[in-house]
Amino acid sequence: MRHRSKTVKLQRTKPHREAMLRNMACSLIEHRQIKTTLAKAKALRPFAEKLVTLGKDNTLHSRRRAISLLGSNQLAQRSAKALFEDIAPKSADRQGGYCRIIKLGQRRSDAAPMALIEWVDALVTEDAAAEETAEA
Repeated sequence: MRHRSKTVKLQRTKPHREAMLRNMACSLIEHRQIKTTLAKAKALRPFAEKLVTLGKDNTLHSRRRAISLLGSNQLAQRSAKALFEDIAPKSADRQGGYCRIIKLGQRRSDAAPMALIEWVDALVTEDAAAEETAEA
């Protein structure tokens, strides 16, 4: 039975899986969208959305919790700063669903299903800013 076991193991050990999710979350924060396999994108979404929920609080405690979840390297420090300054304020009025997963089809080499995971609000506001500068 698999009652209440929602962790997707991805055929990795726990430390490897945690490190992979941290790196993918940092890349998602830095690049605003990443291309990965569908299973990894589905595993990343709850982790990333919990980080945005922490970012909306914007207290010292939530910053320290986000850094502890992302890791203590330089990339994680930059990602935490970008999360609290750029991504979380854009999602302030949203109650959840901060990430979007778009299926891309199969990878050519091994036919693995690929997906694009991106922030919902980050790209919309960038498009609106680009339209405002075009009008001016």
